[in-house]
Amino acid sequence: MSVAEFFETMDYGAAPEGDTEARGWIKSHQGAFGHFIDGRFTEPSNPIDTFEPATGAVLATISKGSRADVDKAVKAAKAAQKKWATMPGRDRARHLYALARMVQRHARLFAVLEALDNGKPIRETRDIDVPLVARHFTHHAGWAQLQEKEFPGYAPVGVAGQIIPWNFPLLMLAWKVAPALAFGNTVVLKPAEWTSLTALLFAELATQVGLPPGVLNIITGEGETGALLVDHPEIDKVAFTGSTEVGRLIRKQTAGSGKALTLELGGKSPFIVFDDADLDGAVEGVVDAIWFNQGQVCCAGSRLLLHEPIAETFLARLEKRMETLRVGAPLDKTIDMGAIVAPVQHQRIADLVDEGVKDGARLVQPTVGQVPTSGSFYPPTLLANVVTSSTVATEEIFGPVAVSMTFRTPDEAVQLANHSRYGLAASVWSESISLALEVAARMDTGIVWVNDTNMMDAACGFGGKKESGFGREGGREGAFAYLRSPLWSKAKLRAAWTPPEPMPVAGGFSAPAIDRTAKLYIGGKQIRPDGNYSRPVLTSKGAHVADVGVGNRKDIRNAVAAARKSDSWTKASAHNRAQVLFYLAENLAAREQEFIERLASVSGGGKTKAHKQFEQSLDRLFLYAAYADKFEGRVHEPPLHGVAIAMHEPLGVVGVVCPHEEPLLAMVSLAAPLLATGNRVVVVPSEANPLIATDLYSVLETSDVPAGAFNIVTGSSNELAAVLASHADVDGLWAFGSPELSAQCEALSVSNLKRTFVDYGRATDWYSDDAAGEEWLRRSVDVKNVWVPYGE
Repeated sequence: MSVAEFFETMDYGAAPEGDTEARGWIKSHQGAFGHFIDGRFTEPSNPIDTFEPATGAVLATISKGSRADVDKAVKAAKAAQKKWATMPGRDRARHLYALARMVQRHARLFAVLEALDNGKPIRETRDIDVPLVARHFTHHAGWAQLQEKEFPGYAPVGVAGQIIPWNFPLLMLAWKVAPALAFGNTVVLKPAEWTSLTALLFAELATQVGLPPGVLNIITGEGETGALLVDHPEIDKVAFTGSTEVGRLIRKQTAGSGKALTLELGGKSPFIVFDDADLDGAVEGVVDAIWFNQGQVCCAGSRLLLHEPIAETFLARLEKRMETLRVGAPLDKTIDMGAIVAPVQHQRIADLVDEGVKDGARLVQPTVGQVPTSGSFYPPTLLANVVTSSTVATEEIFGPVAVSMTFRTPDEAVQLANHSRYGLAASVWSESISLALEVAARMDTGIVWVNDTNMMDAACGFGGKKESGFGREGGREGAFAYLRSPLWSKAKLRAAWTPPEPMPVAGGFSAPAIDRTAKLYIGGKQIRPDGNYSRPVLTSKGAHVADVGVGNRKDIRNAVAAARKSDSWTKASAHNRAQVLFYLAENLAAREQEFIERLASVSGGGKTKAHKQFEQSLDRLFLYAAYADKFEGRVHEPPLHGVAIAMHEPLGVVGVVCPHEEPLLAMVSLAAPLLATGNRVVVVPSEANPLIATDLYSVLETSDVPAGAFNIVTGSSNELAAVLASHADVDGLWAFGSPELSAQCEALSVSNLKRTFVDYGRATDWYSDDAAGEEWLRRSVDVKNVWVPYGE
């Protein structure tokens, strides 16, 4: 072809990146890799072939990790952890900085190996993945340097077991390894079986730049190896990125173990385009949102929600843009999309697209250009006019497939966007910044991009809501995933509560005391329990005081419905919530003698102890009233022309199961931080001493607490906790009591992957400073990062 013909057609020529060094590194290991444990490779064993997605050819052989391999790796990590943790933060900082510089020195080798192993374009690995890997280690070197000052009293969790997916193999390693090492933890990491090579290269080079043996260990293998790692008794923390289905299994597997857990799971992210948006900019946004990395991105903008007035125009422009996308060999620097990671994933994408077409969607794929016939390539795809009930509108396809639907009003856009079991990310396009930020604030997701998409940085937390998982990675909010609170560092197991034997009642002919049976408190009203059962409340010596209602599943259902309806509390200003909490303290103080009498008569210990508990409860209410309008988010300044606003958002409806001890103080200490941050609560009070909660009804009624914001259901802690834990419309559960209660709540929470806060049966000193403050407020909220670019 002549130069003139090139200018006429503007066709791209091939521009392949060399792969000699990457293949040479594989060859230096004879194409077969063992695990990387305690600073060295083991002999290869139980071989698994890994393939080049672009050609289907075998690239290398890795080892399938056994129980013995996992044991060896965890033992090495545990042996190294104490020395690593006691090393001054400034010294760990230098190690992390050395890792960042190591990545930069070998950037091209990492980029080429990643493209070969994963199938993604070299332009993405070279220009996005590898620089961001270095950024994560540099950023977290700074946190290691500042740890003692910024996180006083917090300690490393211990040995972290980390499981990462195949879509961003090296970047996911950095997201997890960098914060873990920065805060004094050691790591056993299992990469995906399809894409383990860059993790093995990283570990090898890390040792060469001085990372101590045992601090980072790599175990390769399939899902069974990951399960062995999760189940290992010496693992203190599990961090998983992958499918929601596997995330559920891990949540259930770790229930009651006391292991810290973060899950970053699937997504079905909305991409909302309003009629005043820059349509050409939004079209390019779609390209980045769904065809970046072949759509194999958990936060991919796969649901296009288009304002009706511009929907046809937008789709026409998008279809024209699709014609220019080039699919080809990953090492060709001129292509836009590479290969799908594996044939099984390719087949799943194709099957879902066929299902979408059968459901009535209009299939759009480029009519020009060639998709390679060898390897696992799939063309950029649009399924237009999808109905909301279609499988492709609700399920994560995890491929280069966008689905589109329309909306008429901003309210409808928000409703459609939030109509998903996922809650990872969203993108909002509008030239009206007030409209864009209003919609962003209403998104039920962990991240929102305004007039942009797929923006990531180490300084900004990443993570989801609902069934997209919990916890954050990156930034200050992500640091707490690898730090242990001092709250229970020396706590002993709580003494089990045994109901006292009732004292015999002597009959007589004098008039008996007037009977009192306390009701439940639901939706701002005193309600009889659905089952019409009650049980006696006894003093510590067995004397009968009164009866309380025994709540059941239906009562919990009604309380949750009342809490869900009471969104005025969440929408109220922080100042208003502070004022109501002050009112609560004020009105409680007016009833001091009554509450002290109740505490003394039921709890035992006399009036002196009761007075101390009452005063501490008042102080807690004042503390959280003070915090309500001061526990605020922050503004991140990532390396882009714009900001990321880290907003604190309430979890939503939260169940609170109180322990048997300190019935007033424990209840206030658990409920007040949740109320201060805008949550609505369903409280199961102390089973031993529930009357102190029922005495609170009139205080709530006279303190401007909105109906449904604070609900109380008395009864069996274990039975009611099980109902709350399995309830699909409960967003969080705080349960304090026995080890069995904690295990039950975590296991049943898999129904909707709700956030849990449990004590594993460890006793809390409710009078200590550690039993209140920012740690409790932090657990009361999710952090949403809203990315707002500047300029044109």
